[in-house]
Amino acid sequence: MMNEPLIQHDQQASTSSINGSFPSYLITYLYVAHFLARWGARMWEFSVGLYMIKIWPNSLLFAAIYGVLESASTALFGPIVGNWVNSLTYVKVLQLWLVSQNLCFIVAGGTMVVLLVNSSALKLTHFSVFILLVILTNISGAVAVLSTLAGTILIEREWVVVISEDKSSSPQQDDLTKMNSVIRRIDLSCKLFAPVITGFIISFVSLKASAMSLAIWNTISVWLEYWLFISVYKGIPALQESNHKRALNQNRINTKLVSSGSYLKAWRVYLKQDTVLPGIALALLFFTVLSFGTLMTAALEWEGIAAFEIGIGRGVSAVIGIGATIVYPFLQSHISTLRTALWSIWSQWICLLVCVGSILWTKYGNNDSNNISSWYMLMGGVALSRLGLWSFDLSVIQLMQDGVAERDRCVVGGVQNSLQSIMDLMGYVMGILISNPQDFWKLTLISFVVATLAALLYTFHLYKIRNHLFHFNKLFFFVKWFTYSSQINNAQLQ
Repeated sequence: MMNEPLIQHDQQASTSSINGSFPSYLITYLYVAHFLARWGARMWEFSVGLYMIKIWPNSLLFAAIYGVLESASTALFGPIVGNWVNSLTYVKVLQLWLVSQNLCFIVAGGTMVVLLVNSSALKLTHFSVFILLVILTNISGAVAVLSTLAGTILIEREWVVVISEDKSSSPQQDDLTKMNSVIRRIDLSCKLFAPVITGFIISFVSLKASAMSLAIWNTISVWLEYWLFISVYKGIPALQESNHKRALNQNRINTKLVSSGSYLKAWRVYLKQDTVLPGIALALLFFTVLSFGTLMTAALEWEGIAAFEIGIGRGVSAVIGIGATIVYPFLQSHISTLRTALWSIWSQWICLLVCVGSILWTKYGNNDSNNISSWYMLMGGVALSRLGLWSFDLSVIQLMQDGVAERDRCVVGGVQNSLQSIMDLMGYVMGILISNPQDFWKLTLISFVVATLAALLYTFHLYKIRNHLFHFNKLFFFVKWFTYSSQINNAQLQ
């Protein structure tokens, strides 16, 4: 039954018109399935830092080690995953993605329950078992995140583009912008509500309960996710046509790619794209620890800020990020994708100045209340910066969707995620080198410097394409018009 679509082929024929339209509720199925898949990933992303600092208190070491393993796996295998998504049928990718992701989160949640219940005893009497369980948790989490990457490439880089081209009710560019924004809005909604709900479970029940809820959620949701995704695939003719087209070219393209080294060839394809500089700028932003990621969550927990407060802080950050998905289509339609990205990355930089100010507040404060205030100030600066960050993310994704050939789309998407994970990995390495939570301000300052470099790099890219950054001639005519109007008004008053 799970392989059957929610609508039959004869119903598709009656609802699909000659111009390629399809039932609108299939888009809703896509969004719901994407929500279910992202919810479990966001639960784990928020909780893992709290788990690690709980089983190894007073140090960011275990949290940083997990981050290194997760980022390294994506950095190493990202291009291969992109080529893998490009080389298999949509149905096979769905099956492997959903089964591996959910199974790994179930294993990770189960091992964390065991560690949280028996960590003290295991460290004293069976330290080797303790380390083995930690390793199993880390590997399971890393493989789950790697599986999530396959789903991200399939849905965000492939299906969204194919579906937007199949819709005929409005121009394809408008459909693509809208679907990109909604997909990102769903992800950020999960980033909003999953930490808040998980934070309340941790604060008012226990960490063990949150690990159990993670395992239970993934056990139940995987079946509905597959049912919805396969129904979307079988209900939209363009997806089946695209899959058939891929199959015809599959053997020639991918056999050659794999036999001569898929990893290096994927990077060569990526580096030949016109969007390479925006992609690198986006990846640099993933170097920063100023993202309410594992290290920052662990540092806030060490400072004594309650888990539900951290969850609320991440929720506020996600709400502002959701606002970016609303602002982005408006800006993109008025000032183009290129200039939206420029506005976005520099607005993020301005907000990150608040984070730098939190360092000064700590340094010149003379009591504990100032230290606590600086942490809240840091959380506020990070939250405000999300408007620019996610607008920039959407801009770069659309630049790649528009500028990358269809045959290279999945490969470029895999390399982009690999590059982002390399930068993320470097951030976690810095967390290992600076593992004392008292020195978190150093990581904050390094993050700001890297964000500045990213903004300058994208600015250079835009200048290289347009040979200018601003329309100074328009500004000149505006000033001239304003001066002329003022002179007329003064003359009338006299």
